[in-house]
Amino acid sequence: MPVGPFADRAVAARLGRLRRLMRKSSCPAVLIAGPENRRYFSGFSPTDPTLVESVGALFVTLDRQFLLSDSRYVLAAEREAVGFEFVLVKGGGLGAALAELPKAKEGFFFEPNYLTVAGLNGLTAAIKGPLKPLPFDPSSLRAVKSAAELALIKKALRITEKAIGQLWESLEPGWTEARAAFFLDRTFRELGAEGSAFETIVASGPQAALPHASPGEKTIQNGEAVVIDCGARYQGYAADITRTMIVGSPKGWQKKIYRAVREAQLKAIEAIRPGARSCDVDQAARGHIQKAGYGRHFNHGLGHGVGLAVHEAPSLSARNKEPLTPGNVVTVEPGIYLPGRGGVRLEQLVVVTKNGHGLLNGDGHFYDF
Repeated sequence: MPVGPFADRAVAARLGRLRRLMRKSSCPAVLIAGPENRRYFSGFSPTDPTLVESVGALFVTLDRQFLLSDSRYVLAAEREAVGFEFVLVKGGGLGAALAELPKAKEGFFFEPNYLTVAGLNGLTAAIKGPLKPLPFDPSSLRAVKSAAELALIKKALRITEKAIGQLWESLEPGWTEARAAFFLDRTFRELGAEGSAFETIVASGPQAALPHASPGEKTIQNGEAVVIDCGARYQGYAADITRTMIVGSPKGWQKKIYRAVREAQLKAIEAIRPGARSCDVDQAARGHIQKAGYGRHFNHGLGHGVGLAVHEAPSLSARNKEPLTPGNVVTVEPGIYLPGRGGVRLEQLVVVTKNGHGLLNGDGHFYDF
């Protein structure tokens, strides 16, 4: 494929940042196999989570960039990965295709998080030079979002919020969790999304005490809390929202833990600003829940980054002491889970700005208990 100017200036800028990291780390050539990183650095959008060889990989040197893929994706590569040299992956697999590239024969660095043992063995058999894991994570460059990326995340959020609103008006006792999850997934597509960014969670009654419960054939009963965790995907970018709905009249204990979670969420959002450590934002929510007497029932981190992947850097957790940076997009999702009874989780998406933070969600579908 002939190489021309980049179709997307953002792609050229991203490759520039990647190459600066490569020079700093003395990495003259890298193999990019992660689906989100492949899209981020090339604009090439097809995805297949089963095998790297199913869609391909990027091979980036300090002065050239290649997209390796099979014959099914030639037209997509010509349209989306403008500026990349195309290398056809044939029956010999990715290793044989890379072996045709002079600089790949000399060895290269790879992403250890995205290469299986079998994949590495195949590359080792084909490449004569040394293969080494990258000393840096290319996905870290995705942590700061551009204005264009924020616009796509907001679009995914608007679709998600509209779908939740429709479910909010329709859900009633007798629905199964699976029916409610299917309602959301279908509505995302009807509203223009590519689909769901992750498996939709609908957990009711005692099931709501499981942070990542899978929706099943359980029937939603009157008086139960229903945790709804979902997100649409729009042009590759994910949304992630959690709301807790009470079907019928709420019980006293439900109101109590709902208030504690909502207050903890607002305290954490208020703590988000440039330079704030992720662990301190986590503690703003965790400390409030502990004071309310439910500390041991908040058993996960406060949040995570969202972008091309629904879970990416930075994380908001007690373990992460790194400061937040303008352009970071993070979830704030405290929860309280009472075994055998139920739970509440609430989630908002927040962007770190130069002077503080901005709420990307609308502020709807909360109770004022």
